[in-house]
Amino acid sequence: MNKLDQFRSRYPITAGLSGLLLFFGFLVVLALAVLDRVYPLDGVLPGSGALSGRGALPGAETENVSQSLGFAQTVVDRYKKPLRTFPDHKGLWRYQVGLGDVAPDYLKAVLNYEDRWFYQHPGFNPFAIARAAWQNWRCGCVVSGGSTITMQVARRLDPHQRNIFGKLHQILRAIQLEWYLTKEEILTLYLNYVPMGGVIEGVEAASRLYLDRSASELSLAQSALLAVLPQAPSRLRPDRYPKRARAARDKVLQRLYDFGVIDQKAFERAQLEAVVAWQPDMPLLAPLLARELHQQYPNQAVIQTTLDADIQAELQTLLQEEIQVYPNGHSAAILVADNASGEVIAYVGSADFLNLKRFGHVDMVQAIRSPGSTLKPFIYGLALEEGLIHSASLLRDTPRYQKEYQPENFARAFSGAVDTHTALKQSLNLPVVQVLEALTPERFAAALANVRSPYRMPGGSAPNLAMALGGGGFNLWDLVTLYGGLANKGQVKPLTALLQPSQEQVSTDSRWLMSEETSWVVARLLRNARPDQTRNPSIRDHAPGIAWKTGTSYGFRDAWAVGVTPKLTIGVWVGRPDGTPSPGYFGAITALPILFRLQDFLDPYPQWPEMPDRVRLQNICWPLGQLAEETPPEHCHVAHQAWVIRKQVPPTLRDELTDGLQPNPVTIRVNAQGERLSSDCLPQTGQVSTQKLALWPQSTEAWIPRRWRLSGQLPPLAKGCKPDALMSAPLHIVGLKSGERLLQPKGETKEQLRLEVFSVGGQGERDWFLNGRHQGRTDTGVPVMLSFDQTGDYELVVLDQQGHTKRVRVRLESSSRR
Repeated sequence: MNKLDQFRSRYPITAGLSGLLLFFGFLVVLALAVLDRVYPLDGVLPGSGALSGRGALPGAETENVSQSLGFAQTVVDRYKKPLRTFPDHKGLWRYQVGLGDVAPDYLKAVLNYEDRWFYQHPGFNPFAIARAAWQNWRCGCVVSGGSTITMQVARRLDPHQRNIFGKLHQILRAIQLEWYLTKEEILTLYLNYVPMGGVIEGVEAASRLYLDRSASELSLAQSALLAVLPQAPSRLRPDRYPKRARAARDKVLQRLYDFGVIDQKAFERAQLEAVVAWQPDMPLLAPLLARELHQQYPNQAVIQTTLDADIQAELQTLLQEEIQVYPNGHSAAILVADNASGEVIAYVGSADFLNLKRFGHVDMVQAIRSPGSTLKPFIYGLALEEGLIHSASLLRDTPRYQKEYQPENFARAFSGAVDTHTALKQSLNLPVVQVLEALTPERFAAALANVRSPYRMPGGSAPNLAMALGGGGFNLWDLVTLYGGLANKGQVKPLTALLQPSQEQVSTDSRWLMSEETSWVVARLLRNARPDQTRNPSIRDHAPGIAWKTGTSYGFRDAWAVGVTPKLTIGVWVGRPDGTPSPGYFGAITALPILFRLQDFLDPYPQWPEMPDRVRLQNICWPLGQLAEETPPEHCHVAHQAWVIRKQVPPTLRDELTDGLQPNPVTIRVNAQGERLSSDCLPQTGQVSTQKLALWPQSTEAWIPRRWRLSGQLPPLAKGCKPDALMSAPLHIVGLKSGERLLQPKGETKEQLRLEVFSVGGQGERDWFLNGRHQGRTDTGVPVMLSFDQTGDYELVVLDQQGHTKRVRVRLESSSRR
């Protein structure tokens, strides 16, 4: 005998009763079908997100939102604390939550105070309605409404007139909701749409705004307070009427105690708790990021980000303070990311979101701007990776002969020979252009594109040497992404501002930019003493905890500072969003102090990993650039220490135009008397021997001691030998002598001093540079006109076709001083 037969034997059902039940069921289905036809749910139910993630319901697709309620959205931080809210079309704010996100005491208070028979009735309670009708008739006023939780949800979803027909409409809607939704889904709708006073709806929104805590953290007394608030939201607002709110709360507590839901101890303790509520203030943290996410995910009720609301608030306040010293029109931006996860911790897109005079609505984290010098570390890093240079390679901060691209240094002066570390530390322009020329702009652009941080060239032009100095477009987001790779062993991890489940985070999504060894060396080169701490010997003499770099775009339009610790990467931008120049506002004096304040607040004592096994600190020698232990003492003019990667010690970079193709060191012939023999000269007597000379790049000779110059190393020419190509006539400047003082012309207005100078000696055409600026090209003996327009020091450099240089330093003084 099966179970159906057993049931029939125990509960015999006559044919007539079976038919009656079937007929009744048919009438119910028919009534619901008619109800769906007359009162369709289409446009009434909110999106499925309001039902705690359950699948879409009839007439409630995710894209279709209740016409009466509109759609409210909340952007929250990693701990679900609200950052910014986007109300519905009526200006009502909600924070969508599920049953599991609410304190159990609140659910108990709601169910026992609002609807004890919620899980038993079909959407309406006839006994409650009859009781309410009798009470209202006797009083001649409204004592109670008799509405169940389902009926209250129906009224919120589909408002009706407050009369007998409206009540009937409400009951029908409640029956309809009970047919399509589970009790849990109906209760979830109640939690999210119940009125809480003013523009606030839902328990989570009320808990956050009135009590500054999540609904999951509500105490028993607070639960009772929010459970009774919908009875009279305006009259019982705890921030305005705490006494009324307390009396109503205690009424709920009394009922819970009477029903045996709570014991006497809990009841008495809850009654003692004071009613303390905040004036509701809508949060406005990370407003620009929230706006972007709101546009990207318009159908998501709650968008959880990776941000930390507390850190975000501190950084917004800090930036609002810092921007006050700048005129209107200036703004600033901050981006902070966790290196290990790539998660954005703080996102300040503008200095003051509500300040139109500072373009607060413009997101400067995403704005494409010139990066200035901020990409120089990655040019040097890729050159280190490919074995073109090492950390102490001899580079040239000298004029570039016959080169199309002739940049200037920020200081408008030349330094001659500099090592890689110094060139990067002082952010010199000419050395990095030399290195990029060897690396090739195409290789650099391809490396950035591979890690999803492309360098945007203006007008779609091909990669070129101007990339080294900001001749293209980048944004703060991509800069922080790149610099994070220095702390991730050369692996560049894409940033994210959305919190994703850990199982969805794919670690292999990182892309290789450089090796662990190279990234460590680059970070070490950037860990220079902080300018604000250089007077403290204990700090000055040790590598600081943050690796940092500044940058300034052409015309002082953008000021940058980016810093890296093993834990965080911090990026700062300061400037005018409209692109107007800000003379005198460069990265080191605008963005850098902000960066250091952020580091002191976020990660004041970082600990970097030890030097990798395949990196060694070794001595190398200039001018050849080789290991000191492999260099003859006479060829080691200057010793430096370099971090050598994988035993790669590349020689000094050469320039074929000025250095030629001859090897270095160069071999010369000498006679028995030690005199030099030219190539076509034979000794008169004695033996001929060879001697090797270590040559400096010719363009640097004007900045090195005479004994290291070619003319200082070459032995005197033997009698009867003609000079060869190795030694041309020395290059000289005629018309100015080093150390001279010039007087500015007298007059009512300051006039320019104009002088003609020329050069003799050397070979071929020569280029002239005054304070780093190209003045023109002349032949031997042909003068060049120079203009001195301001008092101060000037450096004049001439460079011939063979790379020989000569320089003089003069000073222009005002005639009024004499």
